[in-house]
Amino acid sequence: MPELIAPGTVWLVGAGPGDPDLLTRKAEKLISAADIIFYDALVGSGVLDLIPDHVERVSVGKRSGRHSKDQGTICGLIVEAALLGKRVVRLKGGDPSIFGRTTEELDACAGKGIPVHICPGVTAASAAAASAGLSLTLRGAARKLSFITAHARAGEPLDIDWNALADPEATLAIYMGKGAAHDISAHLIKAGLSPKTPAMIVENASLPNERIVHTRLDLLSIAVGAKVTDGPALLLIGAAVGRPRPDGAENIVSAKKVDLLIS
Repeated sequence: MPELIAPGTVWLVGAGPGDPDLLTRKAEKLISAADIIFYDALVGSGVLDLIPDHVERVSVGKRSGRHSKDQGTICGLIVEAALLGKRVVRLKGGDPSIFGRTTEELDACAGKGIPVHICPGVTAASAAAASAGLSLTLRGAARKLSFITAHARAGEPLDIDWNALADPEATLAIYMGKGAAHDISAHLIKAGLSPKTPAMIVENASLPNERIVHTRLDLLSIAVGAKVTDGPALLLIGAAVGRPRPDGAENIVSAKKVDLLIS
């Protein structure tokens, strides 16, 4: 039976939103089979606890605004380890293919002839919706789901087609949008989305200190400023977000420190 990770091979592995129970079975096997693991700041501590003691672990930072290593350095470390014949796992928060800078690492490996593979993970939007007891899509009301990153370089405006996003029949899942909440709200309203559009902020999705804040589009920045701390947060905007939860879901959600409508 072939090895799960051959020497000199790289796997880009999705660590999910933080809860180790949300890891895929394959991700857990790859973590156990690695010689060295390069991990992001957003990888949950419970996931890191699954790394065997004999596996070398290297923190490469990469949380919005807090990068300890630039992307070129990270690519160089991955390539160097693989060329030394190590079984390499690059552990990324969420899903590697969703705002994970995966293409750069794939290209760096391919450029040196290093075999590289991807193991998908649960993305933060899915975990946030599950915790809140809602569906990201809604028949007849939310026919489209858009994943957006609101991260921009310091001093640069958000380069986003707001007119395309201001669709009342869409759900917007906005990653790294906490600091841009005011601009997001203003641009979407200017593009035609109703100020009363339901919105939700989920901080530390899936973790014990998860926080869920229900608000609406015109109050989004106020809600972020009043209720969100320094944890990673996802913004959800759209009609599906305002859908009443099924019987019993309120108790499940309120146990995770929900703050209901800020109005």
